[in-house]
Amino acid sequence: MALDGITIACMAHELQEKTVGGRIAKIAQPEADELLLTIKTREGSHRLLLSASASLPLVYLTDGNKPGPMTAPNFCMLLRKHINGGRILSVTQPSLERILRFEIEHLDEMGDLCRKYLIVEIMGKHSNIIFCTDTDQIIDSIKHVSAQMSSVREVLPGRNYFIPDTQEKADPLTITEEAFTGLVGKKAAKLSKALYTSLTGLSPVAAEEICAQASLDSDRAASSCDEEMLIHLYRTFVRFLAPVRTGGCTPTIYYDGKAPVEFSCLPLTIYDHYRKETFGSVSQVLERYYAEKNTLTRIRQKSSDLRRIVQTALERNVKKYDLQAKQLKDTEKREKYRVYGELINTYGYGVEPGSRSFVALNYYTGENITIPLDPQIPVQENAKKYFDKYGKLKRTCEAVTALLKETGAEIEHLRSIQTALDIALQEEDLVQIKEELMESGYIRKRNPGNRRPKITSRPFHYVSSDGFHIYVGKNNLQNDELTFQTARGNDWWFHAKGAPGSHVIVQTNGEELPDRTFEEAARLAAYYSGSRGADKVEIDYVERKHVRKPNGSRPGFVVYYTNYSMMIDSDISGIRQL
Repeated sequence: MALDGITIACMAHELQEKTVGGRIAKIAQPEADELLLTIKTREGSHRLLLSASASLPLVYLTDGNKPGPMTAPNFCMLLRKHINGGRILSVTQPSLERILRFEIEHLDEMGDLCRKYLIVEIMGKHSNIIFCTDTDQIIDSIKHVSAQMSSVREVLPGRNYFIPDTQEKADPLTITEEAFTGLVGKKAAKLSKALYTSLTGLSPVAAEEICAQASLDSDRAASSCDEEMLIHLYRTFVRFLAPVRTGGCTPTIYYDGKAPVEFSCLPLTIYDHYRKETFGSVSQVLERYYAEKNTLTRIRQKSSDLRRIVQTALERNVKKYDLQAKQLKDTEKREKYRVYGELINTYGYGVEPGSRSFVALNYYTGENITIPLDPQIPVQENAKKYFDKYGKLKRTCEAVTALLKETGAEIEHLRSIQTALDIALQEEDLVQIKEELMESGYIRKRNPGNRRPKITSRPFHYVSSDGFHIYVGKNNLQNDELTFQTARGNDWWFHAKGAPGSHVIVQTNGEELPDRTFEEAARLAAYYSGSRGADKVEIDYVERKHVRKPNGSRPGFVVYYTNYSMMIDSDISGIRQL
């Protein structure tokens, strides 16, 4: 779920519980659009991150610290002057807007108690942190917005602060049944869109969930719903938002394997097919979710050049493969020409010169066939002509078959590299993939004087429920090393059948593996393969001593002639990783 009004409401409850009554002991501005407040309460100290970043605005409590600049920015100095040492009286959210309003009590220059407001607006590129007097006059803001930048509202010192109502949305916490059915039911947009465009603070995900809980098609036009449907939708909507009113949120992250898919403060039945992890606070969810998302985004950016190289090479080889396959299909008629030549030699003595064809019995099938002839040349020369065609097509077939096999192996190799790029989680995981691309000739090799980078990436390490150690290769070079150097003969080897993916090794230490360990290793092989996400994946498994690597074969390529197989899903949520 986006950082919508529901999440902000749950965050307001959390901050109200943990920071109200606390004093602001330290104010830092680590980034141009970010504040870090240290708040001391009776229970201990809390660090509160307030970010107005256009790309990722956030508010959450954190244990981490960020160093500030040597010279504090003007906005930071202003806040230190006014509210450093101030006490937080309340943290509120107007309506279900993506806004948090901190009411702070402090002593002015004369020693008198006065109040100020620190207002955090979480609104995408329009996010801001605004400091106001108790009469809502703007003292300053972390971002200045002039009339040239916005025709709706200026955010400048001396201006009055207000929340612009540009979309005319209703308050979800106070809207009546009659107002709800009238507002949503008149829209021609699909039902889910009608919800989030009519009500403040609802995200598209929340709107989809409300429709799902009401058992209504979210894609149907809202205006096509009758009154009974809209009343049912309203009651479902009220029930869905009930925890927001009481503060009984359930902060959760939904995972597809290890990748975070979505987070929410309310249960989402539309994501029940994903693994979910529940947390004790909204802050923990936001910090964890965006840290993991940033890790995946960063590694995607780092690997973009390698992905482009692999994708270009793959597309080129797929086109080559299609052309070669077409050439091979064209050679299928070679046997026909051989039969023509043999039948002409057998029956051609009775054919009149200048004939364009003749009918002969095909002694291979027992049927009569018509054989075309070139009337310009003698009949026996036609036989030689057909045998020449047969010989040429036979040689072409042999050559193209070898090329097709080679191109197919290259495509399989490139797809295995693509899977390795999908598996990579850290920058050091990309080093070996780049080395493999150099060895394969897709990237120019480094100059002899350049030192080869140190390999620090290691295979994934898991422990089965029965205590057996399981290792998973992250790329083809690691697969070879894991299978032929790390593993022993009686260890078990797993791999997804017919799909690129990791070699998975279970160390047996001479013991017999329980069925549960076989299943967990198979799940890891399914998850770390190109078939990840499929309902069922076929996994081949065999003792390591039966796995062979042909001479001259590409990294990660192995053969085995006797194995077991099982069908398994790719859910690895219950397997402990070290």
